[in-house]
Amino acid sequence: MKRRDFAGALAMAGFGGAALAQGAAYPASKPIRLVVGFTPGGAADYVARSISETLGRNLGQSIIVENRPGAGASIATDIVAKSAPDGYTVLLASPGSILVNPALNPKLGYTLRDLAPITKVTSSPLVIASNPASGIDSIQDLIAKAKKSPGVINCATAGNGSAPHLGAALFSQVAGVEMTLVPFRGGAPAIQSVIAGDTQVTFATPPSVLPMIGAGRLKGLAVSARESSPLFPGLPGMVDAGLPDYGIDFWYGLFVPADTPAPVIRKLFDAASAAMEQPGIKAALAREGTAVDVSQSPDQFAAFLEQDARFWVKLVKDAGVKLD
Repeated sequence: MKRRDFAGALAMAGFGGAALAQGAAYPASKPIRLVVGFTPGGAADYVARSISETLGRNLGQSIIVENRPGAGASIATDIVAKSAPDGYTVLLASPGSILVNPALNPKLGYTLRDLAPITKVTSSPLVIASNPASGIDSIQDLIAKAKKSPGVINCATAGNGSAPHLGAALFSQVAGVEMTLVPFRGGAPAIQSVIAGDTQVTFATPPSVLPMIGAGRLKGLAVSARESSPLFPGLPGMVDAGLPDYGIDFWYGLFVPADTPAPVIRKLFDAASAAMEQPGIKAALAREGTAVDVSQSPDQFAAFLEQDARFWVKLVKDAGVKLD
């Protein structure tokens, strides 16, 4: 996988008079769509809506958050990849749709070359939680029950290829257990299935699950990071939970169609970087267990993606995860 797969648009033409004119005028003509591949109420939606107002103010243009869930966020990614490369359609995405799905599913209508990276914006561990009536009150309870009855525990995730899905798959691999992974069209419906008792446990993004833990409707077991964090009071990391060899986190980043002019990409990067430095945004995200994590440049984000792809694709292959 070559670096230009991610950043080719940054190095291509776009420095001519037309591109520079577009970059100078952008974004004057119309609102910007910020496309999210999951349903409202989940982590991706929360991040998008937390940053959209400030990002729009920095750009001098309104931003409309558009939820297009399905196929592990591949539907949203395909929409953006095939949009006009003018900076008016932006994707908020996680590793699943950007790195995993196109690498392992040749039937997708897009590849990595169809997108150009802007910046990473957040990073976070997953939260593992259970239905309070399930009798699963700790990670060790989960492991013991899963070993006693392989495949009986139903684990809700935000969809095939999503970070929660892959986090649960890696957990099963490291712990040596078998759970039935049940994909939903987003974090919110996955959480509701656990609350209803249709599934017993979930690996979830923090914004989708922490309010339910706080309200007592779910039992928090641990965070997927190896160490505990002050962002998650009362929840152990995996070392304290008794599974020190397990650890995973995920990120969200901004992307545009390939061939978007370099001046437009730079404007989006500068506006996003400034937005993520705002104390109000940092505080809002921290309340939901999400940390601000901004790239140094679009080029640096592209280099990060190249390295990160190796981890996620290896995980899917080693765990035998199917993304169809």
